[in-house]
Amino acid sequence: MENKRKYIRSEMNRLGEGRTPFLFLLDFELQEPYIVPLNQANPEEILFDLNGVKNFEPEKAPDKKLEFHIEPVSKPEYCRAFEKVQEELRYGNSFLLNLTFPSKITTNYSLKEFFHAAKARYKIWFKDRFVSFSPETFVQIQNGIIRSFPMKGTIDARLPDARKKLIESKKEKAEHFTIVDLIRNDLSTVAQNIRVKRFQYIDHIHTHKNEILQMSSEIEGQLPEDFNEHLGDIFLSMLPAGSISGAPKKKTLEIISEAETDRRGFYTGIIGMFDGKDVDSGVLIRYLEKTKKGMIFRSGGGITALSQCEEEYDELIQKIYVPFTGKHTI
Repeated sequence: MENKRKYIRSEMNRLGEGRTPFLFLLDFELQEPYIVPLNQANPEEILFDLNGVKNFEPEKAPDKKLEFHIEPVSKPEYCRAFEKVQEELRYGNSFLLNLTFPSKITTNYSLKEFFHAAKARYKIWFKDRFVSFSPETFVQIQNGIIRSFPMKGTIDARLPDARKKLIESKKEKAEHFTIVDLIRNDLSTVAQNIRVKRFQYIDHIHTHKNEILQMSSEIEGQLPEDFNEHLGDIFLSMLPAGSISGAPKKKTLEIISEAETDRRGFYTGIIGMFDGKDVDSGVLIRYLEKTKKGMIFRSGGGITALSQCEEEYDELIQKIYVPFTGKHTI
């Protein structure tokens, strides 16, 4: 793993120092880094749309009704992992842990068809291995200001007073406060003058099956003038993203490796682009993957001491969706 980290650091620093636009795709375990100059991002290997910057010509969405059958991880299996996490929380080894599982999917859409039909801030198809249509920004760098937008807290938008319930929920507030504090600390390792610019704003997401509200905050800081020469150092110091790992990060990652059933791979990794001046990057969530055993959708959520297994299991299933109908912020 150390050799991979050295490669990521040196290659991103080298391209950044030369002001060479490049694309980067980093998996959760940092075992399969994909870093290429932007003009060498082969559409046969990778298709992307990062906040409107794309390397493909739009195609018409498939003219067929979506079939999308979910076979989630069993509740007993999930609750066994949940109880293990709760035990670690009681010991004080973690305050917040993002627990994830794969669910089996049966569908009449291919990965590439999902890619062209979905709408999201960060959309990627990679080597026909996976597709991600993520609403979550990891970090953006503009004019020397680095910003992060941790997303924590979800509720069914159709519930009465859903927005009020989300913002006032003790469990969701504890989860969100912890992540905001973690991201502030992560940013402070690479930037100065850290501040929370927006706190607990709500995104309204339309999916192929329902609508959900998700809560985010915006945190920013000032980078040194030569930040482009240290892009590899900046990203490695902040990975994996706090919103999909937990706090404290090091010990929480150890617990995740014991509680989850397999490696995450590119799920909850990041996709990003340096355009020669600024950076935009997103967290690889809302993630469909092709495996030897068929299609799977990976999802999960943050666990705190206030969490209930049944509610968290329901949230894992609620997050299995494809954003076909667009998105707006309220």
